Amino acid sequence: MENTGFITFGEIMMRLTAPDCEKIVQAKGFDANYGGSEANIAVSLANLGIKSSVITVLPDNPLGQSVLKMLKSNDVDTGRVILAKKDEVKTHRLGVYYMEKGFGIRPGNVIYDRKNSCITEYDFGELDPREILKGYSWFHVSGISLAISSSCREFAFELIKTAKEMGLTVSFDGNFRSALWTFEEARDCCSKCLPYVDVLFGIEPFNLYREKDNKGSGDLKEDIPFQPDKKQQEEVFKAFTDRYPNIKCIARHVRYTKSGNENSLKAYIFMNDKTYESSLYTFDILDRVGGGDAFIAGFIYAYLKGFAPEETAEFAVAASVIKHTIKGDINVTNNESDIRAIMGKNFDIKR
Repeated sequence: MENTGFITFGEIMMRLTAPDCEKIVQAKGFDANYGGSEANIAVSLANLGIKSSVITVLPDNPLGQSVLKMLKSNDVDTGRVILAKKDEVKTHRLGVYYMEKGFGIRPGNVIYDRKNSCITEYDFGELDPREILKGYSWFHVSGISLAISSSCREFAFELIKTAKEMGLTVSFDGNFRSALWTFEEARDCCSKCLPYVDVLFGIEPFNLYREKDNKGSGDLKEDIPFQPDKKQQEEVFKAFTDRYPNIKCIARHVRYTKSGNENSLKAYIFMNDKTYESSLYTFDILDRVGGGDAFIAGFIYAYLKGFAPEETAEFAVAASVIKHTIKGDINVTNNESDIRAIMGKNFDIKR
């Protein structure tokens, strides 16, 4: 598949992590880095050699400049990044979230401090989506960008619709965050994107009523377990593509949690009217955050490179697995062969 570049829209935040699996109430200091779902994907793709760009808003101060430096150091094009002045956004701040890593039977915990961040207060009215998207072949956004503010939601919808009109591949990840909105709100809003989507990641939060537009008929997805088998998963995939023929592909990863330190993952993808299932990967966890974003980046990379569907499923889930061994939000793996080593269960030291 011809690729002239990947572009995405979303918020980038500072992550402050309590060190050594401490609880936040114990911490005397925090490790700082940056991340955000869409940006994590762009950075991962850029590290694998795909031209990638981020549309975001940062405060024009040392924090925003530090984020910009991080993006540039990972070969992400920052030409669409807006450094907002104090007179352009009321509170002129970068969103923050605090991370408490789990251990064993104790789950991890996240506390957000992102309200009134720059991107949520910026006026996108003067921006031309067509001009922003010019020169790119793939546009991606997630439900998080729809949830953080009404202005971001409206701009994201503009970008999605314009990208579709311009012939870009449009991908969407529901990426539900209960701290930002209710599940019902997320379903109603994210479902509005489905008529414009070519590649869908995940099967929630979206409305898939048994009878179209009849909420009382119930949702088709309610019949399958959280960890479905291949047949159950295919029924849902087919229901999506029957309802929305524009969707060319659906991909999701399924997680099995043994403890906070040991998980298993496998992938299901739906392409060419057929469901493909990856191997099951079991692994120890150093840092779980960003695993879903790494899966998406791995899928997009494989899709752009023209991998066969079976190989695409394996590569995507292996990209997620390797991210779980890397600190921070982002899969900074910059060599396809490292991901292929995971696919081949080759864990020996390289010499």
